[in-house]
Amino acid sequence: MTRLQINNLSKRYGSLMVTDDVTLDVAPGEVHAIIGPNGAGKTTLVAQLSGELRPDAGRILLDGRDVTHLTMPCRTLLGLARSFQITQILPGFTVLENVAMAVQAHQGSSFRFFAAVAQEEALNVAALNALQEAGLAERAQMQASILSHGEHRRLELAIALATRPRVLLLDEPLAGVGGEEAQNFVARLKSMKGRFTMLLIEHDMDAVFALADRVSVLVDGQIVATGPPDNIRSDPKVRTAYLGEEESV
Repeated sequence: MTRLQINNLSKRYGSLMVTDDVTLDVAPGEVHAIIGPNGAGKTTLVAQLSGELRPDAGRILLDGRDVTHLTMPCRTLLGLARSFQITQILPGFTVLENVAMAVQAHQGSSFRFFAAVAQEEALNVAALNALQEAGLAERAQMQASILSHGEHRRLELAIALATRPRVLLLDEPLAGVGGEEAQNFVARLKSMKGRFTMLLIEHDMDAVFALADRVSVLVDGQIVATGPPDNIRSDPKVRTAYLGEEESV
């Protein structure tokens, strides 16, 4: 069974082919990482999967349903959520209110920015569950503006989880996060393995090899290798194309 299927996806800007006939699949509960050097086309690929960009060719299927031409909100409602760029965090609201409003929006209600949405029982319970999953339940009543950068990233994860995703598109979740916060974030994602399907774009190779069930390598818009982390790590072709040049990136 395939949760997310990408068939022959292509995107061109003038004479530059940014996504070149990309085909891959992600199984339910799998963490599938996509790595590659800067300029490989990773951001363009994720933008097409989330609905931000329309591909020139190819198809995107979610649980067998063709979502290629659906808008970002429609894809989110169907369970394809892009974390870390999915919404604008509201710094003047509490952590709980930020997540509660994401729950409210996913249920089809309009935002009531000046109403105490987090005081509504159903929203409150769903938001707290997402915060618990992201490891931020103890920060629920804090203003979002005073969170650390790593906690800010976890709040964005909670907001994505509040949409009850079938697939989480994790777009460089560790960008700007280091040290103990990065270790905690990786541990949090690892605790979610098997229960959430994730497509992970990440430059931190330690995190990739700690989390991924399979890894695909994107170079010049093309998938040049896919396999278990150990196979990818030892593949001479991959090391030449990416790991050997940017192993510490």
